[in-house]
Amino acid sequence: MKAIVCNKYGPPEVLQLKEIDKPIPKDDEILIEVRASSINSADHRMMLAKPFFVRFMGEGFLKPKKSVSGIDMSGVVEQVGKDVKQFKPGDEVFGDIHDSKSGAYAEYICAKENANIVKKPDMVTFEQAASVPVAGITALQALKNHGQIKEGQRVLINGASGGVGTFSVILAKAFGAEVTGVCSNRNLELVKSIGADFVIDYTKEDIMVSEKKYDLIIDIAANITTKGYEKLLTPKGIGILVGYSSMFHMMGISLKGKKLEKKSSLKVKVMGSAKTNREDLQYLGELISSGKITPVIEKVYPLEETAEAMRYFDEEHAGAKIVISV
Repeated sequence: MKAIVCNKYGPPEVLQLKEIDKPIPKDDEILIEVRASSINSADHRMMLAKPFFVRFMGEGFLKPKKSVSGIDMSGVVEQVGKDVKQFKPGDEVFGDIHDSKSGAYAEYICAKENANIVKKPDMVTFEQAASVPVAGITALQALKNHGQIKEGQRVLINGASGGVGTFSVILAKAFGAEVTGVCSNRNLELVKSIGADFVIDYTKEDIMVSEKKYDLIIDIAANITTKGYEKLLTPKGIGILVGYSSMFHMMGISLKGKKLEKKSSLKVKVMGSAKTNREDLQYLGELISSGKITPVIEKVYPLEETAEAMRYFDEEHAGAKIVISV
């Protein structure tokens, strides 16, 4: 089978299209014919091993632990192990295969029956489904679990383009919030088109100058300081750092955020990585199937152009999800 293989850390050129053995499912595994995957910041970080601490997160210190990467997946179950009860051949599925031995930038993958994989709703395309797991669940958990979003609130999405950013905007609007999106001039029209009530071009306007207050801030760009949260949030507002920045910045937000909570009613914290689960995957699939939200896909690349897709993601600062069609 064809797969994108990466045996060393580095720029997109390290991603090579190769023929490798088709996996064979074990008794508790399912074999999936991959139809689509997508690119996330996590895939990009793991390719470059930047920031350096990702090498200590089980991804491999000197070289990638997995030769085939790719976390998001949608596809069709081709074969099931003898102990598998939940799936059968022909089932259309999607999910997060981060815990699998191999990644989704390949024609086939094997995954445990109890992996974070669910059946794909009929009305959701393979490309849409593949864009959901990491970015969609990150946005959902930032807004709902950590941010406790409520209808009518003012929400600031700092870094409103990209995968997590666009999902944050469309989900916040679906929850009935007034949304302000912060992005570059290049993506202003995109962020407006997906429902943001107000947009701010960070290259021309400093959000710290504004007198407007927000009930919830989702900082995906990861550049708001604790003092910034204190200035921008309403008295009982919540600020969530979603994006990865330097270890110094994240530790600073975590420690200073706790001090801020002690002296005020504000809550400021670092979310860390989203915790993928089947319930959230099914929930997002239902929202898409019902038409309440629509994933924003900027470009679709064939599997053999995965390196070019990763280069575009890196150099052009993709405005929405980049999908890999297998």
